[in-house]
This record gives sequence, structure tokens and C-alpha cells, in this order.
Amino acid sequence: MKHRIIVLGAGYTGATAAGRLARRLHREDVSITLVNAEPDFVERVRMHQLAVGHDLEPRAFGKMFAGTGVELKLAKVTGVDVDRRTVTVSAPGATGTEDLEYDSLVYALGSGWNTQGVPGTTEYAHDITGRPGALRLRERLAGLDAGQPVVVVGGGLTGLEAATEIAEARPDLDVALAARGTLGDWLSPKGRGHVRKVFGELGITVHEHTAVTAVEAGHVTTADGEKIPAAVTVWTTGFAVHPIAQATTLEVTGTGQIVVDGTMRSPSHPDVYAIGDAAMAMGPGDKPLRMSCASGGFTALQASDAIAARLTGAKLPTVPIRYFNQCISLGRREGLIQYVTADDRAVRAALTGRLAAVYKELVCKGAAWGVGNPTFGLPVRRRRVVRERAGAATTVKESA
Repeated sequence: MKHRIIVLGAGYTGATAAGRLARRLHREDVSITLVNAEPDFVERVRMHQLAVGHDLEPRAFGKMFAGTGVELKLAKVTGVDVDRRTVTVSAPGATGTEDLEYDSLVYALGSGWNTQGVPGTTEYAHDITGRPGALRLRERLAGLDAGQPVVVVGGGLTGLEAATEIAEARPDLDVALAARGTLGDWLSPKGRGHVRKVFGELGITVHEHTAVTAVEAGHVTTADGEKIPAAVTVWTTGFAVHPIAQATTLEVTGTGQIVVDGTMRSPSHPDVYAIGDAAMAMGPGDKPLRMSCASGGFTALQASDAIAARLTGAKLPTVPIRYFNQCISLGRREGLIQYVTADDRAVRAALTGRLAAVYKELVCKGAAWGVGNPTFGLPVRRRRVVRERAGAATTVKESA
């Protein structure tokens, strides 16, 4: 029997892991099923572009995985039973659900927006953590008249990118950003200065040290009682992981991330691996990796290579996990590349301006290219799964 590998989620991490496993393991020994609700790859790091009207290049999984041996199953994951080793899915248009059995599971369901429990957020705010939310915001922005106010809540990377993208694409709108701290407070002095300069040039109003405590149809309310007008509110205050893992017997954190070891393997259920935003993985300095595309790439490589090594009896690899920079687009013509330490702390060096915008664009293109080329274009020999005789049955021998 083939060793059944199921990968849940086809974002940057899940699609990369599935493709890399298919290129490292012999097709006669394994079946690899990639479960995803959409038929094409979504460049999540470009959702702010989609929201203001840019059209993104379609990247169909059927074409991406043609000839690799990866089977794409279009379905929504509705449940995981890690004790029975089954995944419950619901296909589009189906009246019922289906259970898929696995021998190894790669959990890459990622994350969505985090409302932080703020009243009115779900009803009145927009998110750009995925394509549906970005398209809804796109439609809403297109219907705004000149002079109407747009408030972006959240001063992190996503907030900076969303505010500048909207302000550049729609200079006729009154764009504001509300941040709990100061603008770009985690950046170097050069980085902070450049962000403030670009915000000023784009006419973005900044509300610093401002906590939004409620969202309503025409405004947001702050902790000190101020009401900031908002015909549209864009919520970018962080990410929350998919809730399915928390409903299982997997060891998870209080926020629902799956606890993993250095190979991205669950210590409570060794046949389960978690990658990307879904995983509580530790990086340099024994600090948790932040939810980001940059972190997810490392975890996808580590998990897929560890699974391949364990199944083939090879030496367990160690993928170096470290940060190099934070790439921030500030509209289409401006950008910021903040160089950081291995554990993601800003250093003095930063690249700004048009060159930084080009750099960021190349990074985005490279990330999408890497999903379809998970071995980076290098030839890789498919290895056979190690098997041993157990009575009359042939079983896969997985090394610890």
C-alpha cells in the first residue's frame, strides 16, 4: 500500500510542501493529496493591491502540479480527527461530507483576520487576509465618492501597506491610519522616518497611541471616546489561526497554534506536521516565529524534508530558520526594506524609495515562483520509501 500524505491548505506553505514532497518521494510509494477550497493559488501578500483594483495573474493548481503526482482535491476542510487519522471535507455543491484517511498529515490551514473581539468589527469592518475579503473591499472602495473617509486600523506591516496602497490609488479619499503605538515603532530610525515621509506625501492622517474599541457603520470609536469618521474601516490588527486544530486532541497553544518540534512535527501526534501560521514554531533566540510568508517558507521546507527523510531512512535535515529583512510596499512607487537580525529585530540599515519598491516586487514574484518550483529549479532524485516485512504484510518503516 502507498503511504498516504494529505496536505491541508494550498497557500504559500501548503502548496510548497506538497510539491516538494512529490519531488522527493517515489510516486509508486506515496500518494499526495492537497486539499484546498479554491482551484488556484492566491498571492496573499498582494491582497492590498487586489483591494484597490489591480488584477492579479491567475495561477491554476492544475497547471502548477501537472505531472508531479500531487492530486488536488477541491474541498473545504470541516474537521480533523487525529486519533482516527481522518480528515473530513465538503466539496463544492456536495450535499454531505467525505472522510479522507491519511498516514501523514501536513496541516497548513493558515490564518485569517483577528477581530480582537472588538464590537462591530465583523459587521462593519473589512479584512484583506484573503481574496474574498479583498474583493469585498475592492467593491466598496470603488463605490466611494471623493472626500469620503477611510480608516485603516492597525499599524503593523499589513496596515502600512493597506493605507499607502489605498491613498495612492484613490488620492481623492481621506485616508487615515489608527495605531496603538507610534508609526512604525518597531523599525529603525531611518525606516520610521521614511514611512512618515511617505505618509505625509500621500496625505494620510495618522492617529498614534490610539486603540479602537468599537466599529460602527460611519465611524470607529477609540478608547478615549473619540469618534473617527469612517465610510470604510479596514481591520489589520493581526491574524488568528483557523479554529479546526483547537477542536482536536493535538497539543495547541492558547491561541490555537499547533505545538511542533524543530522538524515541524507534533509531539503529541507524530504523524501530524504543522507549518506556516498554523504552527507554534521556534526560531533564533528561542523566539516564536511571527505569522508571515517569510516564516512559512522555512517551515514548509523543514517539514517536507523531514517527512521525506523519515520515510526513506535518510538523515534528518535541518533547514536554517532565520530572518533577513522585512519587505514593505508603500504603494506602487515607494517601499521600505528594513534589514533585521536573525531573530527579527531591526538594525540601522534600511533600503528606501523606488529601489525598495522594485526589491519588494521581486520578492513577491520570487515567493510565487517558489511555490511552483519548490526545489528552486534544481534536480532532485525521488527516493524510495523504506519498507520492512511484518508477517505477511508490508509496512512502511518510519524512523524517529
